[in-house]
Amino acid sequence: MYRAVVFLRQLEPRTARTTADVIRFALWPLAIMTVLNRVFIKAVNGFVTDDYKPVYQASLDFLNGREVYTANFDSVDPHYLYPPSGTLLIAPIAVIDYEKSRWLFILLNAVAILIAWYLLLKLFNYTLRSIAAPALLLAMFMSETVINTLVFTNVNGCLLLAEMLFLILLLQRRDLWAGVILGLSMAVKPTLAPLLLIALVRKQWTLVATAVAVPIALTGIAWPLSKDPEAFFSRTTPYLMETRDYFNSSIPGNAEYYGLPPWLMWGIRGTMAVLVLIALWILYRYYRNDELFFVTTAAGLLLTAEFLLLSLGQMYYSMLLFPFLMSVVLRNSVLRNWPAWLAVFGFMSYDKWLSDRWPDIGRNLEYLRITFGWGLLLIVVFCVLGDRYLAARRAGRLPHLDPEWMATAPDSRETTDAPAVPGGRGEQPGTRPADPVPVASRLAEPQSVGG
Repeated sequence: MYRAVVFLRQLEPRTARTTADVIRFALWPLAIMTVLNRVFIKAVNGFVTDDYKPVYQASLDFLNGREVYTANFDSVDPHYLYPPSGTLLIAPIAVIDYEKSRWLFILLNAVAILIAWYLLLKLFNYTLRSIAAPALLLAMFMSETVINTLVFTNVNGCLLLAEMLFLILLLQRRDLWAGVILGLSMAVKPTLAPLLLIALVRKQWTLVATAVAVPIALTGIAWPLSKDPEAFFSRTTPYLMETRDYFNSSIPGNAEYYGLPPWLMWGIRGTMAVLVLIALWILYRYYRNDELFFVTTAAGLLLTAEFLLLSLGQMYYSMLLFPFLMSVVLRNSVLRNWPAWLAVFGFMSYDKWLSDRWPDIGRNLEYLRITFGWGLLLIVVFCVLGDRYLAARRAGRLPHLDPEWMATAPDSRETTDAPAVPGGRGEQPGTRPADPVPVASRLAEPQSVGG
């Protein structure tokens, strides 16, 4: 009876003492039910696109000593494109039958995304008691990138977890483990490879060497165990270097689809590349000592540029931008403006813009919104950083780019989400006292290299 009374009291309105409590109580059930729907209904139901089937078949062929790289690249069906090192790592999925294996892989990616969500909160000094926790969880599982990663059943959830572990270990300067994590992700898919540049400019040489050595070592192990490892380099790699005109939101992909002349395509790519390089230079020159802001913003820039400028960019790659988007809680974030979130809508929204009434306009909106979103995000970052630089130079504030008013702007690193004690000395219910040792600061403390 006592337990029943205590439980029922949790439903009383007076338990929500602040507006933050009200919002948090409302968001948690919405977030949890959305997660359950995406994992156990949408993902299990599947879709006509099945990224998992060719991976399972290749793993089965590898375990049974058959040729792996036999895909028909003339079709638009998903192909098996992982290198021998990735085949070695992922082969255990074929030990059981296809259906159960797919369910387990969906669950693996869902768990990886949930762990990444928790690490993302901790990275920016939020706890599970904060409004940020259910809001971020709901936003992630409402996005196209998480939904289609689970529905299509691909490995991107694991890559997101690898990225989060890498960023945290990078900031802690635990270089050996950061290199191992990045190397394992690159052994399967090289999507996170541009993040090596951040380690290079921070002179974390052990990290770089380890990240390069891991996929090489795994390839050496996989080579004698594979039937046709050389076919990946002679047959699959040339295909990867080509630009396909379907399911491709990169600039080259849309240029192929819409038949743009090569000079225009290269002109757009070149212009965007210059904007990215300038933004990266400003970040390195003036913000590299603000480690959390520098690392998350530079990672977002590099990955967005990869999706937009290289030969293949697919919408669900945007999952890897979650750490960058979360940097909006930092006072000097480049994302505190509406054009940035218009861009985010373009490549994160699950909405479809195909129209029965205006088919041509709807089709163009649907196909181009991802490309325009990535492009607009890069332009916004360039403009914000460029404007700060020019304003600081005019005011004679260099090398300090941030204006004076920014010092009093809200920043997640200066607060904690631990609830205040009602009636406590000097505190009001619902306030958040300062955290004397912010999580982000602890992450940035130098550690022994290679620890």
